Amino acid sequence: MAILVSKRKQATAKKTEETRIFCNSLCSIFSRSLLYRIPLTITLLFVLYLWLSSSIIIPSSKHNDPSVVLHRDGEMESQKNDTFAGEIAGDRVPGKDTKWYDHKPTKEIEEEQYKYIKPESEGEGYALRAMLKYLQVQRSWLSTAEKRKNSRSCEGKGVYVYDLPSKYNSDLLVGCTDMVPWTNMCKFFKNEGFGEAIENLGHGWFRTHQYALEPILHARVLKHPCRVYNESQAKIFYVPFYGGFDVLRWHFKNVSVEVKDRLGIEVLEWLGSKDSWRRNAGKDHVFVLGKISWDFRRSTLPWGSRFLELQGMQNPTKLLIERHPWEVNDIAIPHPTYFHPKADNDISSWQNKMRSKPRRNLISFAGGARPGDPNSIRSLLIKQCTSFSDQCQFLNCSSGSCDKSENVIKLFQDSEFCLQPSGDSPTRKSVFDSLISGCIPVIFDPYTAYYQYAWHLPEDHKRYSVYINQEDVKGERVNVIENLMAKTLREREDMRSYIVGQLLPGLIYGDSNGKFERFRDAFDITFDNLVEKMNKLV
Repeated sequence: MAILVSKRKQATAKKTEETRIFCNSLCSIFSRSLLYRIPLTITLLFVLYLWLSSSIIIPSSKHNDPSVVLHRDGEMESQKNDTFAGEIAGDRVPGKDTKWYDHKPTKEIEEEQYKYIKPESEGEGYALRAMLKYLQVQRSWLSTAEKRKNSRSCEGKGVYVYDLPSKYNSDLLVGCTDMVPWTNMCKFFKNEGFGEAIENLGHGWFRTHQYALEPILHARVLKHPCRVYNESQAKIFYVPFYGGFDVLRWHFKNVSVEVKDRLGIEVLEWLGSKDSWRRNAGKDHVFVLGKISWDFRRSTLPWGSRFLELQGMQNPTKLLIERHPWEVNDIAIPHPTYFHPKADNDISSWQNKMRSKPRRNLISFAGGARPGDPNSIRSLLIKQCTSFSDQCQFLNCSSGSCDKSENVIKLFQDSEFCLQPSGDSPTRKSVFDSLISGCIPVIFDPYTAYYQYAWHLPEDHKRYSVYINQEDVKGERVNVIENLMAKTLREREDMRSYIVGQLLPGLIYGDSNGKFERFRDAFDITFDNLVEKMNKLV
């Protein structure tokens, strides 16, 4: 017996050590790539600074991979069970039915992706391959134009909307006056989540907040022509829980983690009583969460909730503005922009305007420095930009210059290239604001766009963006301004033509009362692909 116990302990110790090494490697690649290594004290001070200086961006930092715990002495410890490392290492989706996930990335795409991140260890290689695999799986759910052309009916596309008690959605918006410090959020909740109209920009322009996805998509689903009221006719079950606003209301309040988690747990308990939920274990259910995935995967910091870590949330599809790289059911969809047209002509008119708009600035950057983040390249970009003031226009958001949406929109319309460094998290609303303005985004971290929006941005990133490695910027091995000045007029025109003509319509969320025949907006694309995903469940 003593021998058996000894062998078991050795095996367990070996497996635990393998898991620890893998999780260290996985967290290392994510931390280095996503700038998630800011000490707690600096983070909190920076959050307060950012809130005092700008009401445009509400910080939402998560500085660790939720699969690990970062202790004060820097040691990392896995929170997952020992099978996690083995399943990732074997290119399997942990805890999922693997028959859904048989779409392998092509050699060409893998080679292209490895240009952005070069793994420095075997564990990092496993993590990167898993992330790429999951992106390819998500692309396998893309609905083809041929399928949409052949069937404009709602047969097999029914979406059922749960009649959740208002405490889980609309009631969360009632406390908008003190939801966050120094900012009255009420103005952002008008017009079905679009916010206040921007009169001087014309019809369809609103001061839309970056976290407004939940009410915007809720309004669209409620009025969708394929909405059904009989559960037996549904392909998709939409759960209108405003989890992002549930998280946001506690960000700066001294409440316990139990309070932060309570509403999400209640939602799952409510769903657990429904036959429609139990029938497929939630696999045909969809949640829209208008914040980043890390805000729902609380680990060591008291920030956010544990909603997406709950067992009941592993099977449903989660639509977010920023996904978890190693969660295949986390789907990133575009941040809401300021433009919400009602008809095809609104889109066409805007496209024509952006095609002919004179670009007075070669380069622009709208943002603020990150003095508390030693990994941020923003200060370097600002220095380079201001050193070439005849080529680069800097709009300092830290001084309040971005408080008016018009200032940002005008800058992007006047610019050829828009610098898009990471901020509080890798993704930026600004990326989509620049794209719909015909401004070519300059990406410094592949997690900002390339590893996120599998349904709305093409795999060939060179068609719509310029990539400059942030490590080269940190090491001062590249001058961003000089690099962009070297781009030819033909290169710029080709990219802008593709952005305006092909991408733009699919990056905006149209009015819920609008009607589009020639174009498919961001919601339409999302809905089509959700149907395709659900079709592959059976």
